[in-house]
Amino acid sequence: MDSEVERDGGGDALWNLALVTMSMCMIAYMCLLSKVLSACDTRQAVKGGGAYKYTKDSFMHIASSAKLAAATVLAIFVITLFASGQSVEGTWDATVTVNNVSIPFRIEIDGAGADVHSYFFNGADRVNPSNSGTFQNGSLVLTFDSYATKLEATLTDGVLTGTYGGSSGSAYAFQAKRHDPSLVATGDPHAPDISGLWEIQVKSPKGESAWHFVVNQTGAKIDAAILRVDGDTGILSGNFKKGRFILSHFTGERPFYVEVTPQSDGSLQLQIAGFHDTQTLPALRPAEARARNLAPPDDPTQHTRVKDPAQPLRFSFPDVTGRVVSSTDDRFQGKVVLVNITGSWCPNCHDEAPFLEELYRKYHGLGLEIVALDFEPAAQLKSLSRVEAFIKRYGIEYTYLIAGEPSQLNEKIPQAENLNAWPTTFFVGRNGLVRSIHAGFTSHASGELDSRLKDSVRTEIAQLLSENVRVAKGGN
Repeated sequence: MDSEVERDGGGDALWNLALVTMSMCMIAYMCLLSKVLSACDTRQAVKGGGAYKYTKDSFMHIASSAKLAAATVLAIFVITLFASGQSVEGTWDATVTVNNVSIPFRIEIDGAGADVHSYFFNGADRVNPSNSGTFQNGSLVLTFDSYATKLEATLTDGVLTGTYGGSSGSAYAFQAKRHDPSLVATGDPHAPDISGLWEIQVKSPKGESAWHFVVNQTGAKIDAAILRVDGDTGILSGNFKKGRFILSHFTGERPFYVEVTPQSDGSLQLQIAGFHDTQTLPALRPAEARARNLAPPDDPTQHTRVKDPAQPLRFSFPDVTGRVVSSTDDRFQGKVVLVNITGSWCPNCHDEAPFLEELYRKYHGLGLEIVALDFEPAAQLKSLSRVEAFIKRYGIEYTYLIAGEPSQLNEKIPQAENLNAWPTTFFVGRNGLVRSIHAGFTSHASGELDSRLKDSVRTEIAQLLSENVRVAKGGN
């Protein structure tokens, strides 16, 4: 929001306040002045030394009171005018400090008083709106129900300073200044072209040997994403400066700071700082990685398996009301079922939920059921407030069950092998058998890889429904 809009938005109210306060000042001063004039008349009318001295003292006292009262009202006017002029509306350049790393991002705030709202930015897109917020007496509070987090900050000398975090975890130090387009880094005009697809060489806890690194570049500006088997980082935005690309991402979750340094041999060196740790990793073009006999990124359809494909996938867990729902219930018999491992704490699960809801509304009438098995930290299992906000935010109408804590995943889903990605979706045919398993989920930050994934899921669902129709009719 530009400065002109900010001035116009509160200008009428502020001007009206100024007029009212100035009028009060004038009325008070005139009333006191009338007393002074009355005292003057009394002084002229009264004769005698004692009476004259008394009325003269009264005159001086009343005149002094008039000046003091006028000054007091004027001071109140100035203070009120200044306080009313404070605003948090507009776009802010902010940082959160994670593991001693300052991660820059933008946030947009609008509203005033008890009705304040905000948005983060994923690239150019406004995302993750706050559910409620206030700005009163210089203090800003914004709540994000579907992440169970809160931003609390104080506005002092044009700077917002405070914290961002949830009740169950440590809060990040937060600071923000008003966005100044003239200060936006344009980057080095001689930036090297690193656009396209790369593979980051890594040894991950999930057994991966490589991650995708997707880069979109315009001049010195870059929007990129790191795609692991469980999902991507969101859009990492930044510019080329002093021999390296400096990228960052924070949208209320997934804090990342990445420095990408082109190497003389055509490879890249990435220094990646996130909420877990900091890593320095090399990245190669896919063709170069194959030439060196390096393994490609994991195929998300091969990452997780079932121990016995001949056994139906079983589940039995309560929904948010406590009612137990089981795979043997009538509603799932003869249906194509997507069984989705998820959690409201998981950013990639937030990416996936709108897509699952889209699939449910499109294919439910043709025989598709979707069942979410949610795993939450113990603190959230006590109230389910974040889960309920997650369901409300994405308008989820498919079956949503509470399966346990994240540490209980393999205990609660014992039929799976190498089940360690959030989210993971099991594609179950109408006979109850698992036809395929998709680990993780991309967002649009992954570009073409995201489009391919969504197209493949739609195609697979259509095939499963079509195959089952033929079987129901007695086909092979």
